[in-house]
Amino acid sequence: MEDSNSFSPFRFGIGFLALVIVALFLVFPLGLIMKEAFGRGVGVWFDSIADRDTLDAVKLTLLATAIVVPLNTVFGVAMAWALSKFRFRGRTLLIALIDLPFTVSPVVAGLIFILLLGPRSGWFGPWLETHGIRLVFSTPGIVIATLFVTFPFVARELIPLMSGQGSEEEQAALTLGASPWRMFRHITLPNIKWGLLYGVILCTARSIGEFGAVSVVSGHIRGETDTLPLHVEILYNEYRFTAAFAAASLLSLIAVVSIALKALLERRLNGKG
Repeated sequence: MEDSNSFSPFRFGIGFLALVIVALFLVFPLGLIMKEAFGRGVGVWFDSIADRDTLDAVKLTLLATAIVVPLNTVFGVAMAWALSKFRFRGRTLLIALIDLPFTVSPVVAGLIFILLLGPRSGWFGPWLETHGIRLVFSTPGIVIATLFVTFPFVARELIPLMSGQGSEEEQAALTLGASPWRMFRHITLPNIKWGLLYGVILCTARSIGEFGAVSVVSGHIRGETDTLPLHVEILYNEYRFTAAFAAASLLSLIAVVSIALKALLERRLNGKG
């Protein structure tokens, strides 16, 4: 058998092809964004980021993310617990429903929320409007759309992890008199902490970068319902290219940090770190 460390032209060719693809489709575009963002100097970049509309977009993006990620973390842990530790009728259907946001276009998801919650034509929108509740074209609508799009990330990361671990340790703790909360804190959570953090990072990155569903439900009200990705589009359409690339550089930096953390956690999960 060939030594796994020996030179192989095929292995070298595949590795070189992978590096070329990564360079062309990831490194090169990110480099162009940074070049355009900082091309006129750091001062111009800082002034673009310090623009009031850009800061409002950043604040709204962070606010929506700060709401969505904790909720999806709680929902994801609860779903993973139920689906991995118990067998019940409808379990397969529930798993399929969790994967629904992966299969539905974010734009379609946004249109569904408009159809359901729109203030004039929505099924429930007129009733909500008469009671002073406005969900679409407002911050709550952005949160709801982002919740839907990012819902599977934590649950999908934890379900196979918790299924593979079994439930013997939890059952032993309960038999010895531990409360469910103490069992979760001292047994379940330490066993899933790295997978949970991995899912949270993916959920956070997607929440910050979500465009499709948020674009439909936001109404594009500048300074009120424009998140950072939407603001980048507006600036670009207004031919304010330097400001657009400056805002895009923030999203790019978040993406790079997320990839780095994801790689570190993958090594940890695989027992290499």
